[in-house]
Amino acid sequence: MKLFYGWVVVAAGGLLGCVAIGSVFSLAVFLQPMADATGWSRTGVSSAMTIVFLVMGVAAFGWGALTDRFGPLPVVLSGAILLGLGIALASRASSLLEFQLIYGLLVGGATGAVFIPTMTTVTGWFERHRSLAVSLVSAGMGVAPMTVSPFASWLITNYDWRTAQLVIAILAWVVLVPTAFLVRRAPQVIDERERIAAPPGMTMGAADPGLTAGQALRSPQFWVLSLTYFACCATHSGPIFHTVSYAVACGLPIMAAVTIYSVEGLAGLGGRILFGLAGDRFGAKRVLVIGLFAQALGAGAYFFARQLGEFYAVAAVFGLIYGGIMPLYAVIAREYFPMRIMGTVLGASTIFSSLGMALGPAVGGWIFDTTGGYGWLYIASAGMGLGAMLIALLFPPFPSQQRAVTQPA
Repeated sequence: MKLFYGWVVVAAGGLLGCVAIGSVFSLAVFLQPMADATGWSRTGVSSAMTIVFLVMGVAAFGWGALTDRFGPLPVVLSGAILLGLGIALASRASSLLEFQLIYGLLVGGATGAVFIPTMTTVTGWFERHRSLAVSLVSAGMGVAPMTVSPFASWLITNYDWRTAQLVIAILAWVVLVPTAFLVRRAPQVIDERERIAAPPGMTMGAADPGLTAGQALRSPQFWVLSLTYFACCATHSGPIFHTVSYAVACGLPIMAAVTIYSVEGLAGLGGRILFGLAGDRFGAKRVLVIGLFAQALGAGAYFFARQLGEFYAVAAVFGLIYGGIMPLYAVIAREYFPMRIMGTVLGASTIFSSLGMALGPAVGGWIFDTTGGYGWLYIASAGMGLGAMLIALLFPPFPSQQRAVTQPA
């Protein structure tokens, strides 16, 4: 039986995302050792990640446009080389400002060259299994905290932070560069096995093939997609970033509190598979709306958690949901927009999601400093989540649905 090459692209995308995202977010492991060794403040070192979020969103737009023009291989390969280079140079930084600029700008920009091009490329390879395929790529990224981060922790216990970070850079090169050559643009005609009739309630990608990038970025579909993406990320970014601190404030030991984040991550892996299968069966848009409502309830549920078991229960549900709904945005975008501009569209929408991710940690910190607690963070997150659901209800029908209504019987 011949292997459909689209699944090779999915596997490559998952591996690329795991190593790239894991390498970038390993900075959390280096935070205390770096501060102790250099005298740099934790706030200063952490701010490099804020720059990463902002730069990654803006860079993803440019990388996405280049993917549309030249294909994914040169873009992903460039990102792989720059990512390793950025981490290697950051490990040699002699000042905090130098570290912030190198890590934030170069590493953040390089990361944008991995996520959007791989997600974009996968949407072009699949019709019937599109939601599942995109979710599997995202699941690879979700494995990062359980693979690269423990490896980084082992390195930092045996070497100084500069050597450990240099090893991470070399690892990124060794894995990412050869894997990038497996990411190929889908052929014009998808394998017939992927073109069988869709189940009831599901529509195939049928966007206007003549739509330009400029028209797409001015369309109501794009703005509903992007604003939903922003509100969705703003909903879960605060709880993700501050829940460990909230658990400690509730009296839990720090080691126990950290395991809450691990429970969220593990649940997110299952959520990606579950929501991917549901998106293929019932339609990505319908599943997203339901998921956004559930995410709002999950964020608000943290307000009532006090004991470790309660935190675990909420984290399992919350992680399952936010991990599951995130890949669906790429699937919905593919239904509205033709494949030849998907990189531009997804890259532009990522700017909004990055702003949402950057908002939660800052607002959560302000709420704690102002009120002395995190209660209002979870109330605000729940409200933002309900807003995301209401925005998602504004999605117009897919193009194929509109034609089905207007065409004579």
